[in-house]
Amino acid sequence: MVGVDLTPAALAFVTERRLATLTTHRPDGTAHVVPVGFTWDAEAGVARVTARSTSRKVRNARLAETTGGRAVLCSFERAQWITLEGPVRVREEPEVVADAVARYAVRYERTPREDPLRVVVEITVDRVMSSSHLR
Repeated sequence: MVGVDLTPAALAFVTERRLATLTTHRPDGTAHVVPVGFTWDAEAGVARVTARSTSRKVRNARLAETTGGRAVLCSFERAQWITLEGPVRVREEPEVVADAVARYAVRYERTPREDPLRVVVEITVDRVMSSSHLR
């Protein structure tokens, strides 16, 4: 396993159907926070968000790639929450996008419509914070 190990409770939490917020930084350094669906790849220690290549979150992630920046996902439900943080990069390879879409379809029980501008925002998680229920 690369990255971090999640407890069984935390692993269940990041694989059940719920949304998260994705935080990236704009060129002026201010935070950009948006709701997203995401998937967790426990084997790789990677969280993935699919998005249009023209979106602000993708432009921010591309900037972060060149500056060593990071991104943060925070998912919560009532008093339970988990934050996944790490270096971010944008992936455009068709097989990577297809895999991310397939994982999304399983988690959210729906397949996103075709979008030739779809890319993957990939966070290699190296820091996890959570409510005590998930530790």
